[in-house]
Amino acid sequence: MNAESPAHSPALGPDELDELDTLLDDLRTRAEEIPQWEFCDGFLAALACMRRPVPPAEFLPMLLGDGLPLEVAEGEPLPVLEAFADAAQQARFLELWTRRWDEVQRQLDAQVQSLDEDEAYAPEAMDMRGAIASLPEAERAEMQGQEIPSFGQIWALGFMFAVENWPEEWAAPRDKEAAQWLDDAMEHIVALTEDDTGKPEVCMYSDDGPPSTSMARVEAFGEAIWAVYDLRQLWRSLGPRQEPVVKPAEPGRNDPCWCGSGKKFKKCHGA
Repeated sequence: MNAESPAHSPALGPDELDELDTLLDDLRTRAEEIPQWEFCDGFLAALACMRRPVPPAEFLPMLLGDGLPLEVAEGEPLPVLEAFADAAQQARFLELWTRRWDEVQRQLDAQVQSLDEDEAYAPEAMDMRGAIASLPEAERAEMQGQEIPSFGQIWALGFMFAVENWPEEWAAPRDKEAAQWLDDAMEHIVALTEDDTGKPEVCMYSDDGPPSTSMARVEAFGEAIWAVYDLRQLWRSLGPRQEPVVKPAEPGRNDPCWCGSGKKFKKCHGA
């Protein structure tokens, strides 16, 4: 689809992203283990790559609830998760989620040659180390001793959270070339879940900020983005996973026929 098509919902702007952060903060007052938006964005990217569409009744409780799919009768509204204040708040979250979902799909389906292009996929990854290093000295001191995630690490953990919770959708295909393609792509994303232990050389938080991220990490982040492109292309080319057809066992020739006639199978439906 063309990114200029009027049918597309607008991408999330800074105000909507701030709103999402505020909304998730509010959810934390009622529920434990509500993730950051960066984690949610990685989770969303994995869903965008999967072989089948995952409905909100399935992914919403996995991300923000107890993991059990919501039971929704046909034509009925989606039940409200306990973490949300009310149906309106949940609906607003899903509205913003859908807009980001549309944007990610457009970006991943665009033909780009460089990640610097406007149409290229850009994860909502935060350089927390750079942000903290840019704070005044007194505020930095308050963060002393806290474990600060590396650039892109939370996003990658969100992506892998989706992979781990739908393992059947990420099982290696039978085709050896496709399976290798899958393994190579996943390795790049898994690498981003690890800590950046390289020498800080650049700041991803601001152009003039103190160094907080190694160049090796920047390169790994780019490889992970291209891996997302590969995964979406791979699963879309293979299509939805096909369930194996299990043929029920037939009765023995001298067993009673399954139809209830009282005859032996060989003289009834086995004839």
